[in-house]
Amino acid sequence: MNIERVHKILQDQPKFRLKQVYKTIFSDLAESWEENTTLPKDIKARLIEECPLEIDAEIFDSKKSDAIKALLKLEDGGEVEAVLLLHNDGRRTVCVSSQVGCALGCRFCATGTMGRKRNVTTSEILSQVLLFARYMNNVKKWKKHNRVTNIVFMGMGEPFMNYDNVMDALRLLNDKDGMGIGARHMSVSTSGIVDGIRKFTEEPMQINLAISIHAPTDELRSMLMPINRKYPLDELMEAVEEYANKRGRQVMFEYIMLDGVNDSIEHARQLAYLLKHPLYMVNLIRYNPTGTFQPSKPHAINSFKLALMERGVRVTQRQTFGQDIDAACGQLALKNKKK
Repeated sequence: MNIERVHKILQDQPKFRLKQVYKTIFSDLAESWEENTTLPKDIKARLIEECPLEIDAEIFDSKKSDAIKALLKLEDGGEVEAVLLLHNDGRRTVCVSSQVGCALGCRFCATGTMGRKRNVTTSEILSQVLLFARYMNNVKKWKKHNRVTNIVFMGMGEPFMNYDNVMDALRLLNDKDGMGIGARHMSVSTSGIVDGIRKFTEEPMQINLAISIHAPTDELRSMLMPINRKYPLDELMEAVEEYANKRGRQVMFEYIMLDGVNDSIEHARQLAYLLKHPLYMVNLIRYNPTGTFQPSKPHAINSFKLALMERGVRVTQRQTFGQDIDAACGQLALKNKKK
């Protein structure tokens, strides 16, 4: 599916044609233009020839039925991953990739070992969401819980290093003629690209911001996340505070718990000192192993959580998804690359 080519084909057509096309793609969730009954034959023929709706992907179901992962094959042979997370409360969240590979080299991340190949296009971002929207549409047993309710840019790549394509995709996902997903049900997670955060602060849409922080000191964070050498914590936190104060929006800080690395009570105290703003909260994530580190023990996570709460920090703990299908971003693509 190539939304850029669609727009080019329809550039001389009346505006209502685009609405008809969007309905076919985003509402009807058609997998072929042959399913459309409203477009003229000549336009449909061009769309069939130049903009096929098929999405080339392999889908992996979790035996626990909490996550479904897809490996999408792109036109140039590149591969990206997307994950559908099935929450107990009925939410259906698609975790989206923004790059083929990643240049940031975070030591705990499988994607970081691949290096960055290229940015994904707006269409390739949309295809990740449409793939699962179609998948759920065909699973009758889910009944009313069969639509994408939330989007998170927490897959392969750094979204703010593909800023324009990510924002174009978010606008279409939010558009009432597109997927119609509420802005506050979509989140962008950054490893700390300060320029991107400042630009994001000026965006009119109420998209949620999440920060992958993972360490409370520059020394430790630079070891885990080399991007911290360019954007150290004081500069990062200044940009986040500007965002929170200007937008009045809650900011989520993601913190992967690594056994014996960043999970001590002292680390919790240091993190609490950083996150004193009333709009900040922490999401503790039990590490999904990719080979370098081990996940923190349950008692260490609980003690860390209590230490934060005692200091007034709001804390959530992410449900563990899809370990049996390598649901940590980059694991499937990396396996395929090795093969």
